[in-house]
Parts: sequence; C-alpha cells; structure tokens
Amino acid sequence: MSFIDAHQHYWTLGLGHNDWPGPDLEPIYRDFGPDDLKPHLAAAGVTRTVLVQAAPNVAETEFLLAIAEREETVAAVVGWVDLFAPDAVSEIERLKFHGKFRGIRPMLQSIVETAWILRPEVIATLEVLPRLDVRFDALIQPRHLPVIAALADRLPELAIVVDHGAKPFIAEGRIEPWRADMASLALRPNVSVKLSGLVTEAGSAWSSERLSPYASHLVDVFGADRVMFGSDWPVVLLEAGYAEWFAAARALTAERTESERQAIFAGTAARFYGITAP
Repeated sequence: MSFIDAHQHYWTLGLGHNDWPGPDLEPIYRDFGPDDLKPHLAAAGVTRTVLVQAAPNVAETEFLLAIAEREETVAAVVGWVDLFAPDAVSEIERLKFHGKFRGIRPMLQSIVETAWILRPEVIATLEVLPRLDVRFDALIQPRHLPVIAALADRLPELAIVVDHGAKPFIAEGRIEPWRADMASLALRPNVSVKLSGLVTEAGSAWSSERLSPYASHLVDVFGADRVMFGSDWPVVLLEAGYAEWFAAARALTAERTESERQAIFAGTAARFYGITAP
C-alpha cells in the first residue's frame, strides 16, 4: 500500500513571514523544502502529504500553496486565517480558489486564553467552514481538550482533527487527565486525531515503549477510522529521523488489523482531507 503523511511542514527562513524556528532549535534552524523530504517519503512508501502552516499569517499560507501548485507529493494544504477578523470568511473563500487548500489551523497552543476558540466572533467564522468544505486543525495542548469538545458540540458539522494527540505530557510520565479528556472528546463523531508529534513530547529519552500507552489510547478511543499518521517533519528531527518515527508508528500499530493500519496510514487522512488517488 502507499501511505499518506497527514502532517508535515516546509519553511524558508529568509522570507520574513515566519519567526520560528529560532537559533535555539539548531537541528531545524534552516530551510526545509520538498527536495529535502522526498528521499524520506520514497524510502517509507509515502506518496502524498498534507502540508501544514507553521506561522500565523496569510503570507505563510500563500507560500505553502505555491509549493503545492508545483509539487505532486503535496495533496492538501492547511493554512492560517485570522479567525477574529471581520473579513475572515471572504479570506477563506479567496484561498479556496486553490484546489489544494483544505483546512485552517489557528495556533491555539500559543494563545493564553484557553477558551479563545469559543468567542462568538470566532464561532461566526468557523460555522461557515462546513459549507466551504474546509476542515479545522486543532493545534492544542491538554488544557484545550474540554474546549474542543465544547466546540465539536457547538458545531457538529465541522470536521475537526486534533494535531499531535493534543501534546500529552509524555516526558513527565503524566497521562491523566489527558487520557480521560481524550476519551471524552472521542465521543464526538466529528473529531479525529493525528498520530504525530509524540516523539517530540517524549523528548530525547523517547522509545516505542514510552509512547505506547498514549498511541494505543488514541486508537482505542477514536478507532482507526479517525486516526491518521503524521510525521511532523522537520520538527520531528529535534528528537528522531523521519524513518525512525515512521518505523515507531508502524511498531505502535503492529497489533492492529491490516484494515485498521490502512486507515491510520492512508485511509483516514484521504477521507478527512478529501484526497483522491494520484
């Protein structure tokens, strides 16, 4: 089977629209583009990817869409729009003219106000997304899980995916209340989750054994049809190579059925983001 990587990034530091990563993140403090990733995709059997924004501005989104236009491996782009702006809906409609624009991702992890996404002005924008066939990527921390549950209840037609398993505190060995809150969120049928970013949250002492309770819980409560693999490349390079994390993700799902693994590594992302066969 061919695989889909549901979460990866590209950036060019000198363009001025992104101030992250900084010099303190030396392994990823350089430009990363398609030519850097393609060998890893080929080695893993990944044929298509979802390219996700890493900076909170529309210039970043347009930069990614330009890459997607010339790169066949990029099947979908998740960009950024100021959801609080009066012209947010018209901006999303403008971006939708690009055939690969499939979602938006506000960077909620960086917003101090945990329930910001539930502000009336933001809800007024989000409630339009289903009509526009635009998905919502939730870049969150465990503190946001009850908020995303409330959002899913408020907008049951909105397709939501939680990035990086909501970044559980793996390095600290903490699983609660993340485990209970994630199980509660999974009761909302319009919410999916990405099996991504766990290596980074575990830190340098990561191992498949340390990740297993978290990865297994995600698949147990959401079911394989709402779990999708993502590399989070090149951020994953802070702790592991592409091949290392891909192998770990395969090992973490080794006891699932073949149809479940097909969903996690291709089918769920294809259905969620509307990705058709190449």
